Amino acid sequence: MHSDTHNNRWTEILKDGVIGAWPICLGYLAIGLAFGVIAQKAGLSPLEIGLMSVLVYAGSAQFIAVSMLSAGAGFVPIVLTAFTVNLRHLLMSSSLSTFMRNPGTGWLSLFAYGVTDESFALNSAKFREGRWDWRRALVLNHTANLAWIASTVAGGFGGEFIPAGAFGIDYALIAMFLCLLIFQLRGMLYVVVALIAGVLAVAIALLIPGNSYIVIASVIAAALGVTFRRRRLFSGAEGQP
Repeated sequence: MHSDTHNNRWTEILKDGVIGAWPICLGYLAIGLAFGVIAQKAGLSPLEIGLMSVLVYAGSAQFIAVSMLSAGAGFVPIVLTAFTVNLRHLLMSSSLSTFMRNPGTGWLSLFAYGVTDESFALNSAKFREGRWDWRRALVLNHTANLAWIASTVAGGFGGEFIPAGAFGIDYALIAMFLCLLIFQLRGMLYVVVALIAGVLAVAIALLIPGNSYIVIASVIAAALGVTFRRRRLFSGAEGQP
C-alpha cells in the first residue's frame, strides 16, 4: 500500500512538472529550431549542436557563441563572453534558493543545471502561487531541457533546407524574452525596475564593449528596486510590504 502511494505521488509530480513546462516547450520549439538553423549556417553539425545544447544549455549564450564563431572569434573570448552573459544565473539562483527545502546536493546540482530564464520565470510564479515544490520544479526544468535539445538538433538537420533569416527566426529569442518580461510585470514597481534596467542596459552597452552591460544593468536595477520597496515607493505595486 505504501509503495502504491509513493508511486502515485511521483506520478502526480511528473504530471504536474510536464504540464507546467508546456508553455516553455512551445517557445523552445521555435527558438530551438531557430538556433539550430543559425548554428548550421555557422558550420556546426547536428551532433555539435546537440552537444552544445547539452553542455551549455543557455539559449542567449549559445546564440552569442555561434555569432562569435561566425565572426571568427577564438575559444577564450567565446568562453569569457558566455560566462559573463550567464552571470545573471547567480541572481536567479539566489531568488529560487528561498523556495528550496533541503533537496540534497545531488538533486540541487541537477536542478541548478536546468535553470534558465524561462524556467526561472515560470517556477518563480508557481512557487509564489503555492502547491509547488522543488521536485515539480525539477521535472519542469528538464522537460524543457529535453525540448530544447531536440528542437536545436532538429533545426540543425533542417538548416540546410531553410534560408538564413527566413520567417523571422532570428527574432525568436528576443520575442520570447519580451513575453517573459510581460508576465513578470505584476505591479508598478516591476514596470519601473524593468524600464530602468532597459535604459541602463542600452546606455552601458554604448559606453562599454562586450556583454557586461547585461549583468551591470540587472544588478543596478535590482538594487534600486529593493531601495524603492524599502522606502515604500510605488506602493500600489503588488507584493509591497
